[in-house]
Amino acid sequence: MKSIEFLKENGVDVDSSLEFFGDVESYNETVTEYLKGVHDKVEQLVKFIQNDDLPNYSIHVHSLKSDSKYYGFNKLADIALDHEMKSKEGDINYVKSHFIELVNEANNVIILLKEYIGGQDETKKEEQEESLVYTTKTILVVDDSNIIRNFVKRIFSEQYNVGSAEDGEKAIEVIKANQDNDMIEAILLDLNMPKLDGFGVLEFMKQNDLLQKMPVSIISGDSSKETIDKAFEYPIVDMLSKPFNDQNVKMVIDKTLIYKGAK
Repeated sequence: MKSIEFLKENGVDVDSSLEFFGDVESYNETVTEYLKGVHDKVEQLVKFIQNDDLPNYSIHVHSLKSDSKYYGFNKLADIALDHEMKSKEGDINYVKSHFIELVNEANNVIILLKEYIGGQDETKKEEQEESLVYTTKTILVVDDSNIIRNFVKRIFSEQYNVGSAEDGEKAIEVIKANQDNDMIEAILLDLNMPKLDGFGVLEFMKQNDLLQKMPVSIISGDSSKETIDKAFEYPIVDMLSKPFNDQNVKMVIDKTLIYKGAK
């Protein structure tokens, strides 16, 4: 692997990234995962365009935007943001006519990272299938970004079991499996996810009277007043806007645990 200066010399905003990751070692440990993610997300976006599926296109390009921002690839993040906004507006013509711009910049990122990583194995390690029923005190992270899920695991793994769910449907499956025990101490919930969004999870928990048993704080890239107001219609503990750093996450988790009386 090349020196981190190689990325800086090629316009990557590494300094901002290290505010999130903390140090170069943590950045390097996960950058191959980001590389694989860029490739996979672009493939998914192609399929959504072919099917004129703007709702799913919006969700996945949002994830590409967020992950690219975390790793300092601001140009790709900015292009992805434009696509996210236009797809939310239903502007299929803009998305299709500017898609090649997104693909070209994604390819530039892939080429640069492959040179940075060098001969290392760039295949993403699959997350081990975890049991749905928890037997130890657990923080559940619900986010479609594997980077966010692993980031929270890195922070809390010495104190808690950290469970994960990549979408709302999986989250409800995990919540159902643990609703009769007292092992989920806190839930960090993203709002913008495929299959079922965070509001769908909140509604399920509200209908089943689980929001005090399993207190929820929101992590989201959408900080609009409409989204914040809608989130606080539910008895959530707090809301944390992306991007964030480890201190932000620790503060929100502490607040959520205190809400349950776990600390």
